[in-house]
Amino acid sequence: MTSAERRVWVETIMGTAVSVHAHGTREFVGAAATAASVAQAFAELREADRIFSTYREDSEISRLRRGEITMADAHPLVADVATACLDAERRSAGRFSATWRGWFDPTGYVKGWAVERAARMHLLPLVTQTGATAIGINAGGDMQLGTAAGSDWVWHIGIADPNHPGEVLAIVDVVDGAVATSGTAERGTHIVDPRSGRPATGVRSATVVADSLAEADLWATVGVVAGDDLSWMPGAATRSGLTVSDDGRVRRWMGETEVSVVSYADPAKL
Repeated sequence: MTSAERRVWVETIMGTAVSVHAHGTREFVGAAATAASVAQAFAELREADRIFSTYREDSEISRLRRGEITMADAHPLVADVATACLDAERRSAGRFSATWRGWFDPTGYVKGWAVERAARMHLLPLVTQTGATAIGINAGGDMQLGTAAGSDWVWHIGIADPNHPGEVLAIVDVVDGAVATSGTAERGTHIVDPRSGRPATGVRSATVVADSLAEADLWATVGVVAGDDLSWMPGAATRSGLTVSDDGRVRRWMGETEVSVVSYADPAKL
């Protein structure tokens, strides 16, 4: 089964453009039930922004930082994310931390988590509907993607070259899963190494493919913080990924193994 029609919905949430892409028959992409599920996914993200935004004075996170409420008083999702962040800090050997400033700030984790949660609750179940081919959500370049069983659909995801704006460094093919990219190319040195409190340097971008967007987003951030050190990669929940250093060097891995891509000018050496 291949996609005959496509429909895209776009909203600005969490300070970024969030788009949902549905592929399938005209009846599926145009169905009121499909549109309703997309609206519910957007609503989940707006609620996550209301709870976790550090830019909103009335968010649960801002109120926690000011001491107006305790973790026990906050929305139950805050405790869930706090637990996940502590686990991420342990698994990343401190390369990720939501508390390094002295208060709880899950900014580096919560977007991927929230997008994946909205997708699994409201979007990915749609691929079981009659006429569905594939559906995915893209939040500022971080994606959770799904494809109907029996479909030959493949998501072809372009990975931007951070050292050559407008150029594509690689194409990642995904049927079901997530892709996330973190880096300094577009927003500057906004990623901080929590172990030192200084901006992470050395890697301009890190892209990770995983089952889960929360995991992909986490490890993409860790990839930037770790710089040229890939010692974290074997224990990470990733399928594949790549990092691009400031000097343009690219390192790639599949599963738990780093791979090399070698070009030979002399065909006799192949």
